[in-house]
Amino acid sequence: MLVLSRQRDESIMIGDNVEITIVDVRGDRVRLGITAPADIPVHRKEVYEMIKREGGGSYKSHARHGKSRNSTQGSDEQS
Repeated sequence: MLVLSRQRDESIMIGDNVEITIVDVRGDRVRLGITAPADIPVHRKEVYEMIKREGGGSYKSHARHGKSRNSTQGSDEQS
């Protein structure tokens, strides 16, 4: 596991098209902003595990369609 330190408003890039930004830090809670193409599913781990348990199908089939997506931790919604 790669461990990186970031402060508010700093980002981490995964490949050329996934950006994770530290949006806010309050106590022991960190809010993340995630920008990724629509064909890359982005979920909290517990949601991902539920999809895998319930669906048994392809994880990518749960990706929403569109050009790009911004998401914050805790919402699993597209903007």
